[in-house]
Amino acid sequence: MDLNPAQRKLVFAAVVLVLAGLGAFLIIQGPLGKHGNTGHGRAVGLTQPLSTPSSAPGLGSPEPTTGGLGSTPPPGTGVNIYQWLPFSQTGLRAAADVVRRFATAYASYSYTQSTASYERQMNGLVTPQLASVIARGFATPGVAQIRTRQKQIATGAGQITAIRTFGASNITFLVTINQKVTGTQGTKRTATSYAVTVTGAATNWQVDDVQLASAGNT
Repeated sequence: MDLNPAQRKLVFAAVVLVLAGLGAFLIIQGPLGKHGNTGHGRAVGLTQPLSTPSSAPGLGSPEPTTGGLGSTPPPGTGVNIYQWLPFSQTGLRAAADVVRRFATAYASYSYTQSTASYERQMNGLVTPQLASVIARGFATPGVAQIRTRQKQIATGAGQITAIRTFGASNITFLVTINQKVTGTQGTKRTATSYAVTVTGAATNWQVDDVQLASAGNT
């Protein structure tokens, strides 16, 4: 269908509005249970203090009244914006679900756990390469000793706040992870913003990169 200039502007506006609303849609799905070329298989540890979430731009800046993913495009466009995106609505939901489950597994651990046990929590959710990176971080002598000595038990959850970028086979979500760590030093609650990238297609996705959102698109 050929669109005149006015119609093209409306279509463009619809795309921007929907992308801006993706974060809101994903937030509605509830708490969490990387893409441009962000680099594969990187991870930052959650056993270190987490900083206050830093703001990071998503795709577009929606007005307060902008609807979520299910919003109706502006009158007269008559288009389905997913025909221009490399994933379907179902695919996006599947990717977000993987991110939610990963965030919970990534942020939760016990001082009684072995490295293998912690790594198993993310079976099927992360690529083998990233799983190895995360396992090495968990087993780092200094970190492991502190975890054991202080008898740390951590539980975590998170919230998808935006989509930073996407490509033909990857989506980078901005995720704020909230974590509570209890132990001999008392209880500590922390929160930070991460960029979590999933790769895949259709409804099959795996996390292959996680880094602080403040690191930017590198």
